[in-house]
Amino acid sequence: MEINFLTVGIVLVIAIALIVFIIRRNNKDEKTFEEDMNKESTVPEAKKGKDESI
Repeated sequence: MEINFLTVGIVLVIAIALIVFIIRRNNKDEKTFEEDMNKESTVPEAKKGKDESI
């Protein structure tokens, strides 16, 4: 059985690019989520609601 190195190389490059894309997207989404959560915690109504529930 003969291995076609060109095909294997193309598949590996695509797989690596996909992994890098997913990692970068996850980091971006995580940063956006943390910023949104920080904004919500600085809203006075949100703090008031938290104090009343405790």
